Amino acid sequence: MRKWFPLVAVCLGTFLLLVDVTIVVVALPSIATQLNADPHDLAWVLDGYALALAALLLGAGSLADRHGRRATYLIGLLIFAVSSLLCALAPNVPTLVAARVLQGAGGAAMYATTVAILNVTYRGRDRGVAFGVWGAVNGAATAAGPLAGGLLTEHLGWRWIFLVNLPVCVAAVVLTLRHVAESRAGRASRFDLPGTVTFTLAATAATYGLIRASDDGWTAPSTLLPIAAGLAGMGLFVLVEHRSDHPMLDLRLFRDSRFAGLIVAAFLCQAAAFAYLPYTTTWLQRVLGHGPVDAGLLGALPMSGAALLVGAFGGQALQRARPGLVIGAGLLVIAAGDLAQSVVGDGSGAAVLIPGLVLVGLGVGAVLPVLSSAVLAAVPPERSGMAGGALNTFRQLGFAFGVAVFGSFFHERNSYADGLGGAVTLAAGFAMVAAVTVFATVRENTRRPVEIG
Repeated sequence: MRKWFPLVAVCLGTFLLLVDVTIVVVALPSIATQLNADPHDLAWVLDGYALALAALLLGAGSLADRHGRRATYLIGLLIFAVSSLLCALAPNVPTLVAARVLQGAGGAAMYATTVAILNVTYRGRDRGVAFGVWGAVNGAATAAGPLAGGLLTEHLGWRWIFLVNLPVCVAAVVLTLRHVAESRAGRASRFDLPGTVTFTLAATAATYGLIRASDDGWTAPSTLLPIAAGLAGMGLFVLVEHRSDHPMLDLRLFRDSRFAGLIVAAFLCQAAAFAYLPYTTTWLQRVLGHGPVDAGLLGALPMSGAALLVGAFGGQALQRARPGLVIGAGLLVIAAGDLAQSVVGDGSGAAVLIPGLVLVGLGVGAVLPVLSSAVLAAVPPERSGMAGGALNTFRQLGFAFGVAVFGSFFHERNSYADGLGGAVTLAAGFAMVAAVTVFATVRENTRRPVEIG
């Protein structure tokens, strides 16, 4: 039983950092009332965290490879705990947003190390079980955010959505100190400061532009200028990495079609499976009149429950199957679940979404753990931190992209239900493109690491 304590430690941190992406969604009305916040302020309570998490993941992965994954994970937990306390005590919106950005930085340090820790801790069948459970936690956490937020907000108040993080962080720290062994890259390396700075600035600018698009439109200067700056920054980042002898992200990894295809799939999967959930929760509350708890239950429980079941009972079997087949089929199940939700209309009740949410959960439970292990199997062991950081970075950027695209989609519809139906239809398209990409690029068992040299 003790062999699973490292998995518990990693899953506790993973659950916390992913829950906090969406946990504030159902609490925003209460926050607005108590802190006298306008809608623009409230958007940054949600997006400031996602922005920091996406922008800092690769840099955190690079630091973890150099200085130790356990140490980086512990530092992330401590930052996350302190910033959660600051969020709970925030007297105004600017303080809350600043604390959320700090919380995202801590989450990045945690998330960039989790996959690598599991990869070096477990072997054989145990690795399959570990990645199955971890993947299920990924899917369940993102979907369970609105449910947890609703329960805490309705019964204890919105500040408890942050205070509840503290005892969980303490438990994760204790388990990590006692049961997680330190690991780092197999060879000495210097920290890639130019690459870290250029990528962070580029990701920040691009993500900011995507966030602004949902409010200002895709042609507004406030959208186009930061997106253009982000694209230019990405070009500079590629140039810097090509010239570096110690790159934060070794671009030669993308020479392997398997790795490139899996990263594209991760980006699109996050948009297809999770990015519409904030709008689902809003529809349940504002249009159908459900309270925070009911909205959380109806919007999150079907998906998170299905994902947990797949991970818990099918994780080991899925890890033994061909990864391209499992990931591609799972993405098609996600697409089917999105399409099943597209029947929502002005006269629909909440039950119309449940079958589709269950299907999406089943697909998520299959895709996420196999996707993570397949990415790691496609790179050398000393690149596991780098690969894990890249995978999770593109997942979070995919979430931000999906939220922005779906948000602008709503402005073109006659009713909220019509907009939600269009959003999930578009999400299905993302999932199908991802499935085709995987079927075209991941044609083998993804066990041979890509050659670097």
